Amino acid sequence: MSLIPATILTGFLGSGKTTLLKRVLSEAHGQKIAVIENEFGEENIDSEILVSDVKEQIIQMNNGCICCTIREDLRSTLQDLAEKKRRGELDFDRVVIETTGLADPGPVAQTFFMDDEIAESYLLDSVLTLVDAKHAAGQLNDRQEARRQIGFADQIFISKTDLVAKDEVDALMHRIKHMNPRAPQQTVHFGEVSLASVFDLRGFNLNTKLEIDPDFLQQADPDHAHGHGHDHEHGEHCDHPSHATQTGHHHHHDDDVKSFVFRSERAFDAAKLEDFLGAIVNIYGPRMLRYKGVLHMQGTERKVIFQGVHQLMGSDLGPAWQTDEVRLSKMVFIGIELPKDIFLQGLEQCLV
Repeated sequence: MSLIPATILTGFLGSGKTTLLKRVLSEAHGQKIAVIENEFGEENIDSEILVSDVKEQIIQMNNGCICCTIREDLRSTLQDLAEKKRRGELDFDRVVIETTGLADPGPVAQTFFMDDEIAESYLLDSVLTLVDAKHAAGQLNDRQEARRQIGFADQIFISKTDLVAKDEVDALMHRIKHMNPRAPQQTVHFGEVSLASVFDLRGFNLNTKLEIDPDFLQQADPDHAHGHGHDHEHGEHCDHPSHATQTGHHHHHDDDVKSFVFRSERAFDAAKLEDFLGAIVNIYGPRMLRYKGVLHMQGTERKVIFQGVHQLMGSDLGPAWQTDEVRLSKMVFIGIELPKDIFLQGLEQCLV
């Protein structure tokens, strides 16, 4: 049986997760989707389109999609679904896990890597994060969960943009870009998104998305060129919670979720890099939300692709470097108050 693709749908309370999910489930795409709802007293998927089987908390929809609500461990629910699929009791093509609005998606993502049985049945495709444009500024200022949800995302959907002025939306997108430059952002109206921007994004597949966003914090925005200028402190007058008078400048927010990039054309020494990454993951792993890179390693003619979530890290050989291609290592780190200088200096010392 081939691996079942899984998508994690996250976003703060009221950001429109259920609306997006209903839209995806009711679209005539011919895919049978199993939805796992991580219940936290939020609105359930519309009961009109469901036929409930109370005994199992598994609900079959009229279009072949199924829903179940977790009242226990995610791991056992995933195992149970995979087992039923193997035995032919349930027919579905993919799984969507809707987390509660207050959840940190990290532990959910880790389930797919830490548990061998789950890893043998499922392939984690991506983390999708919904952001409510009207309330995002205050939520990002006050709630670490909201910032983490952005840091983890492979794709960000911004809802309710019709309720705020365009410059506020621009400021929000700019701020999010600094927190997580690797996730494309898209505005959505009442959950209307194409399936191509929801499924098969391969955010966790080491070999497909080799390119970290090419204009990564590029100089198009001279104010925030890489390496300086985007870590402005608030100053002592600011006590962080909702100074939500958001103007068009990101400097008012010294978000604890930040990203930075390391680039070098010199090759890495594999042993040194492994030791250094092992050490920083050991110390800072819980604060390292997502990290990813395409590496130029000494002694191989192929790109090395690496990525991680918290303390879990993996690498794979990618395609060969082309003869006319500049061999450039590019790594991005997204995390909570990570010591950028220690990371950048340490990586520098791992170069040949």
